[in-house]
Amino acid sequence: MGRLDGKVAFITGAARGQGRSHAVRLAQEGADIIALDLCAPVPSVERLYPGATPDDMAETVDIVKQFGGRIVSATADVRDYDAVAKVVADGVTDFGGIDVVSANAGIFIFGDPSHKVSEGDWKDVLDINITGVWHTCKAVTPAMIEADKGGSIVLTSSTAGIKGTPNVAPYTAAKHAVVGLMKTLALELAPHSIRVNSIHPTGVATDMILNEATFKLFLPDEDHPTKDQAAPVFATTNALPVPWVEPVDISNALLFLASDESRYITGNELKVDAGYCVK
Repeated sequence: MGRLDGKVAFITGAARGQGRSHAVRLAQEGADIIALDLCAPVPSVERLYPGATPDDMAETVDIVKQFGGRIVSATADVRDYDAVAKVVADGVTDFGGIDVVSANAGIFIFGDPSHKVSEGDWKDVLDINITGVWHTCKAVTPAMIEADKGGSIVLTSSTAGIKGTPNVAPYTAAKHAVVGLMKTLALELAPHSIRVNSIHPTGVATDMILNEATFKLFLPDEDHPTKDQAAPVFATTNALPVPWVEPVDISNALLFLASDESRYITGNELKVDAGYCVK
């Protein structure tokens, strides 16, 4: 018996990184997966790290199927509400409903002090990291209420949604806003037994973090800093002696919040941060 047998999970940003890990982990526990991703570059981000591709999504689908899971995938932009709503409607048709939501899609733009952030960078981060999360929740809520089975919505925030982060103003602002949205939805949806929580990772070993541009944030004097050079510096930000956590660590937290084991947990900020926020 899996912990999510008979459940359907809708995951955004599922082509790679944390989203892929979430899809695989929930499928391992019996969930059917509706996977959404842009599968295309965001121009403002491309200077820092590459975007996901259709091949990445195909790999996610293959891995889920290797574990015996059922999955449907779709290409859509979370900035486009109608596109997200169509993926949700198609997924409900395919699987009969949605029980679990992981609003995971996001981008990371960094490096400039707040007064030097470009209008375009600010708009892209806020449009994807908070408006996209709202679109996801807006799209799934009617179907979840109509099904009258309760459910779990989990919003991916960050330690930057709890603490100020220098030179990362748009991301920090958006991730703080995610918490406000989570708390509001938790109150609105509680009468329907739909729980809403947020997850707050420290750095996670994905393409968003493991790239030269991010390493240079911590090692500005290095022309081409490497992962090995960056790791000890990253580790100084966490209380536990690790530079970053693995995607599955976040997926396991999501699994807990998605399962009936957390049936009375709502409106909470779950930190998976190796002690970052208490240091």
